[in-house]
Amino acid sequence: MDIDDRLQRLTERHEALSQSLELMQHMQQENQALFNARFGKVTDALEKLAAIAQSHEHRIQRLEDK
Repeated sequence: MDIDDRLQRLTERHEALSQSLELMQHMQQENQALFNARFGKVTDALEKLAAIAQSHEHRIQRLEDK
């Protein structure tokens, strides 16, 4: 194996690694988007639950004040 063959193999490996990294980056971006969408839904649900809890707390307080 001469130097040209070795350089060719290194070039092929470099290209394969670059493609793998691009694929991984794309997958990570998709996963991040899914996470953000799901986390947003959880945050919305928690905010709604907090509002319900606060409403119940006010109602109980009004009942206790009577």
